[in-house]
Amino acid sequence: MDTLTNQLSDRINNLAASATLAMAAKARELRAEGKDIIGLSLGEPDFNTPDFIKDAAIQAVNDNYNSYTPVDGYVELKDAIITKFKRDNNLTYDRSQIVVSTGAKQSLYNVAQVCLNPGDEVLLPCPYWVSYSDIVKLAEGVPVEVETSLDTDFKMTPEQLEAAITPKTKMLWYSSPCNPSGSIYSEAELRALADVLQKHPQIVVVSDEIYEHINYVGGHASMAQFEDMYDRVVTVNGVAKAFAMTGWRIGYIGAPAYIARACNKIQGQVTSGANCIAQRAVITALEAPVSKIQYMVDEFKERRKLILGLLNDIEGFECNEPEGAFYVFPNISHYFGKTLNGTTINNASDFALYILEQANVATVTGEAFGNPNCIRISYAASQDQIKEALARIKKAVS
Repeated sequence: MDTLTNQLSDRINNLAASATLAMAAKARELRAEGKDIIGLSLGEPDFNTPDFIKDAAIQAVNDNYNSYTPVDGYVELKDAIITKFKRDNNLTYDRSQIVVSTGAKQSLYNVAQVCLNPGDEVLLPCPYWVSYSDIVKLAEGVPVEVETSLDTDFKMTPEQLEAAITPKTKMLWYSSPCNPSGSIYSEAELRALADVLQKHPQIVVVSDEIYEHINYVGGHASMAQFEDMYDRVVTVNGVAKAFAMTGWRIGYIGAPAYIARACNKIQGQVTSGANCIAQRAVITALEAPVSKIQYMVDEFKERRKLILGLLNDIEGFECNEPEGAFYVFPNISHYFGKTLNGTTINNASDFALYILEQANVATVTGEAFGNPNCIRISYAASQDQIKEALARIKKAVS
């Protein structure tokens, strides 16, 4: 087997598998063996895609949309994205600054590939979304973790940002609302970070706003809204989370035109344009008032209240109140060094595996997100499933 592995590139041999997808696959395997697994590992809304969006897709099929799409997206979709950015974020982009991709993950990959040279450093406030680090490594960049803590709601301070910057720093990547912590940077907090970045004009910022609409405090802020930052921020978004369209695979960026042109160029050699039917459906999704998806956000808020109440009832789970997204990121280091039912827990990965085996509940280790003291639990599941899962976890650790 080693001989076969040697035929593969160092690039793939050194690449970590996505921890969230790996845990989901393990959960599926156990289900196939007949085990009753509750999956709280994937960031996937359990709602159906709204009917008005599905109807637009059916219409597109009937209208015979079946040809290759422009590499950077249909003009009508780009216009819908431009309108959305203006309406929701007060950001003004033109068509040359928009690139539509096969999911926001491809958008991020494109940006890394076109902006990074070997050895360029990318600042990642921890915890960060699981794929950031490896996407940076694939572009031969160097991920630099900036540790945050529960005390600051897992948000990076201006002082931490300043201390992490070196002559090699090329980019800063963050998500707000954050996957996995649910934290949201306020306008004032982003302004304070922008003030630091003003001293370092070579740094490009990637602002991942895929959870923008899943916000329980109101007032979403974008780094690009500051005039002195606009020309060096890539705003990444998509429809997977807020519209319950994870499998439709449409993401997009608003970016400085030179970065957008470069992303268009690389995408032309890798995947070309995104799916034609999905793009037509997304035009309808983005043109609709945001109020049409509010029912999902309201339900997530109820689930957040439920899961926080249940977690606070379990010894050794220390949790903040996330302001957005649909995850909790409890610190479970209380259990490190302890033996539960004959299993010694040394780290978050041990704990997540223990919960899967003993409680039949799939979560994700915080190590994958740059924080080895926590686990990520998704509450994009029904209230009944959340209650049952937390009861099982409580029993397994008591």
